[in-house]
Amino acid sequence: MIAGKRILLIIGGGIAAYKTPELIRMITRAGGAVRCVLTKAGREFITPLTLASVSNSKVHEDLFSLTDEMEMGHIELSRAADLVVVAPATADLMAKAAQGLANDLASTLLLATDKPVLMAPAMNVRMWHYPATQRNLATLQADGVTFCGPEEGAMACGEYGIGRLAEPEVIFRAIDAALGGAAAAPPLTARPLIGRHVLITAGPTHEPIDPVRYIANRSSGKQGYALAEAARNAGARVTLISGPVSLTPLMGVETIRVETARGMRDAVEAALPADIAIFAAAVADWRVEAEAGQKIKKGAGAASLTLVENPDILASIARHPALRPALVVGFAAETEAIIQHAEAKRARKGCDLIIANDVSPESGVMGGDENAVHIISATGVESWPGMSKARVAQALILQFAALVDQKKA
Repeated sequence: MIAGKRILLIIGGGIAAYKTPELIRMITRAGGAVRCVLTKAGREFITPLTLASVSNSKVHEDLFSLTDEMEMGHIELSRAADLVVVAPATADLMAKAAQGLANDLASTLLLATDKPVLMAPAMNVRMWHYPATQRNLATLQADGVTFCGPEEGAMACGEYGIGRLAEPEVIFRAIDAALGGAAAAPPLTARPLIGRHVLITAGPTHEPIDPVRYIANRSSGKQGYALAEAARNAGARVTLISGPVSLTPLMGVETIRVETARGMRDAVEAALPADIAIFAAAVADWRVEAEAGQKIKKGAGAASLTLVENPDILASIARHPALRPALVVGFAAETEAIIQHAEAKRARKGCDLIIANDVSPESGVMGGDENAVHIISATGVESWPGMSKARVAQALILQFAALVDQKKA
């Protein structure tokens, strides 16, 4: 629904303003047009040149600098759009809009517009929970303003809680919904996994050949870590069993670092029981039968290695005689015949769901920030379009929460 639509984007003063160029790119790639209004505080975090470059449009900053204010330019600007989006919506901008104040261009536009308004708040967690902010939120919602977020997580100020700007992909989908497109996914602030334990594996495993060499699968761990963050935001107690990755540890998530497939198996079994087990790790299928105690030197002939199979962690947990989680989810990274291979894997492993994706080089999934997945269950296949790994994780966690509730009802 964004194609051909005009979006007026008001950018408030907050560190999260750095995310707005990506949001603008998403809108323009979808065929929409963006005009930016930058507040004085917003200018401290992002430049007009950056916004003009990505939107291909003039950036408006001051109430009295519009082309022809004699013709009430701020009125025209506020009404020429199909939707007004405020991102980040600071506590100050929310307060002005709720109280009907109009002492700068942004607040004047919000007061003068006759178009729908979508706000994506971003602020310190205590500012968000402050009674005045919550009163302003209630007032704006009663006035018909739609909200996207905020989300829970670590903040630039070092604190943790609700107040993070929603990711650009989430805001983009909220914009599409506000313009009459598909409904946005329910926010994770509903916290549907409170009281649940979610066990997640992520990253590769390294199977040593000698002290300096190893066998491994390619994996950045990004999708697994995104799932752990989404599960935590949904209220779960999360145990993340992580292979060797370069990602920043997640606050509020118990992270257990391992190197090998056998180490990962032992850590998974020790973390049981769990309500949901998600096996997103790229576990090496084989290891060398006998690890060399010293570095193997090159000789006259080719070195040969005898390989043995690693333990099948997914299958063993899916068929656990006593502690099988209510929902067991595996991942299948494939390069061809994606769905057929994933369906066979689900039947072979005995898990409830397989999340399959194409990791061939041309897909850009391996190590990238986006993913396109197919959800394979006993009843069929559900294919999702490409989106950020954070958004995939949020949508999957919401679906898993609903499924485990059905199983435990």
